[in-house]
Amino acid sequence: MPNYRVADIAPCQVFAGGEKSVDFAARPVRRWLAEFESDSPRVSLSFLSPTSLPALSLPPSDPTMDHIKNVFAQCQQEGRPALVTYVTAGFPTAEETPDIMLGMQAGGADIIELGLPFTDPIADGPTIQKSNLKALQNGVTITSMLEMVRTARRKGLTTPVLFMGYFNPILRYGQSQLLADCLEAGVNGFIIVDLPPEEAVRFRNGCTKTGLSYVPLIAPSTTEERMKSLCQIADSFIYLVSRMGVTGATGSLNSDLPALIKRVKDLSGNVPVAVGFGISTREHFLSVTSFADGAVIGSQVITVLQDAPAGQAARAVEEYCYKITQRKGRTGEPLASPPSQKQNAVTQSANEDETATTEGSGKFGVFGGQYAPEALTTCLAELDAGFEAARNDPAFWEEYKSYYPFMGRPSSLHQAQRLTEYAGGANIWLKREDLNHTGSHKINNALGQILVARRLGKTEIIAETGAGQHGVATATVCAKFGMKCTIYMGAEDVRRQALNVFRIRLLGATVVPVEAGSRTLRDAVNEAFRAWITRLDTTHYIIGSAIGPHPFPTMVRTFQSVIGDETKAQLAELGKSPDAVIACVGGGSNAVGMFYPFSKDPSVELVGVEAAGDGLDTARHSATLSRGSVGVLHGVRTYVLQDQHGQISDTHSVSAGLDYPGVGPELAGWKESNRASFVTATDAQALEGFRLLSQLEGIIPALETSHAVWGAIQTAKRLGPGKNLVLCLSGRGDKDVQSVADELPKLGPQIGWDLRF
Repeated sequence: MPNYRVADIAPCQVFAGGEKSVDFAARPVRRWLAEFESDSPRVSLSFLSPTSLPALSLPPSDPTMDHIKNVFAQCQQEGRPALVTYVTAGFPTAEETPDIMLGMQAGGADIIELGLPFTDPIADGPTIQKSNLKALQNGVTITSMLEMVRTARRKGLTTPVLFMGYFNPILRYGQSQLLADCLEAGVNGFIIVDLPPEEAVRFRNGCTKTGLSYVPLIAPSTTEERMKSLCQIADSFIYLVSRMGVTGATGSLNSDLPALIKRVKDLSGNVPVAVGFGISTREHFLSVTSFADGAVIGSQVITVLQDAPAGQAARAVEEYCYKITQRKGRTGEPLASPPSQKQNAVTQSANEDETATTEGSGKFGVFGGQYAPEALTTCLAELDAGFEAARNDPAFWEEYKSYYPFMGRPSSLHQAQRLTEYAGGANIWLKREDLNHTGSHKINNALGQILVARRLGKTEIIAETGAGQHGVATATVCAKFGMKCTIYMGAEDVRRQALNVFRIRLLGATVVPVEAGSRTLRDAVNEAFRAWITRLDTTHYIIGSAIGPHPFPTMVRTFQSVIGDETKAQLAELGKSPDAVIACVGGGSNAVGMFYPFSKDPSVELVGVEAAGDGLDTARHSATLSRGSVGVLHGVRTYVLQDQHGQISDTHSVSAGLDYPGVGPELAGWKESNRASFVTATDAQALEGFRLLSQLEGIIPALETSHAVWGAIQTAKRLGPGKNLVLCLSGRGDKDVQSVADELPKLGPQIGWDLRF
């Protein structure tokens, strides 16, 4: 007995081979199953209402996807464009969302995008960001979103609904489970902002087998080859981003849109195209849809909801949608509970490999990849090609090394005799990256990336910074090469790293404090990505850590590997080799630079030290590898600190540079393969490391490095006398003196350190 799912398109009868029928004339129907025996290869829908669609003939596939196709077919037959509206689930309140969707339907919306809120929406502008934050404050999860759709369907919602959002909450929920649950709840498909085409194919295959739609995103910068791939996986329509940048309503539209739409239509075989970004008025709507099949409105809808009087959001959005469409849609009529659907086939067919990641370069086991908004992909491809050309060009490395006197390379290596005696174990050697120009290892990467950027013809540089060391290094190389420089820094880090902020400004760069979120490094990365998306043609983003989408982790590791390469050569000159190398780990730039040259030598232990903050038994830490789980953040699959719903957790560390909820994918791969081990140091233990190196060796280390000092002492005790370990002294502590003074009243008593006069 085959199953036939009836899409909600109008009151109708279902005929199979002219023999059996199910009458749904009494009320609108959505996704009900009409089960009957028939050998007919097709299902004919005969509409009984004079206002319904003309009779259609549909194959017996899952028509949740077909429902969206039918919407565009109906719009075409009626000679009008489709309106696609977006609302963040749970904004302004979770209770109002079902009625808001019904209001959209009543105002003439043809398809509804229900936004899946995420803590770190790097492709979205301020309006959508704020709605995400509010929704998360309202406790919205995928589970509650599914219930919102069920509620709206029971109240009479017949318009197709797409879940739209970022991949990490979906990954956390479980892709197979989500497909099954969405089918049961009445969701028609997905738009995923940051899913690369290679993985999108897998997800789309699961959707197709389940009967759900996968809608790809195409941007003005998308290359012809990539556009072909995206067009091939489009099954109902294509979401075309009208302009470069983040989401938001604007006053003008892209004049190149007609030609871009024609390209997409030619490549896709005339799949419908809906245009989004920057559309807010009926004039915009009519202008865009004079050459597109539909238009998407999101940020302006959020603004309408935000401005609506309390309890009037649904009415306000209905009136707004009517102003756009100038037509009334269906009003909600309560539906009886639909029969439960048989999902055995769904679960089996959608049971794709959920640990798979992107193909090709940039992978470290299952980690890495390029989980970036579509607008970034062409620029990332250009960067990858430029970087590969540079690193395979001896002339590039000649130029790079010509700046060694400017950088202070090679950095020195020497034994920390008194620290070794204090530990009472292995010999502790210090690789003095703190003596580099600008006071840390960050100059290694900043120089390498700006040389690549110059080769690519870029004229501006942006960067993020936490502790300020990367910001100082980036501002320094920009000053040397005469390039405009903008540094994004969390407002909390601006406060606690005031000295480095002033140094950055002294060097001629602009510092932009980021007030969003936790106001720390993670938020600075978010804002830097958003800024980069708006000016890709002229600007290069110098990421400071071994994070981000491919090729950034490989680039940073390549330029930071000078640390490990020099260490290996310097010890060899002394007739020694290390038994262990140690570095602090936040995002992981100094760690991956120290570890990589030794990664193929199993006789050398690789030991990373993470920030345990107030302790691993609390929520206030930044120990991603020790307490995190696999997820996607800032364009890369790696370990992240997240909650059970895939929302990124707030972190804490006394050191701004380690206060980050992710880590480089190569370090994640080494953890997974047991090639590297990771320990933690609390704020108090880091302060102990800070004091010991200062008082025993006369070297004031950065608070980030102080975590590694404490870890080196513990590792030296474990290894025992006669062994050699090298500690990467990644930065100097001038910047942290005031922070230590501020923290001593709280942390000093825990380690018996009192500097009060």
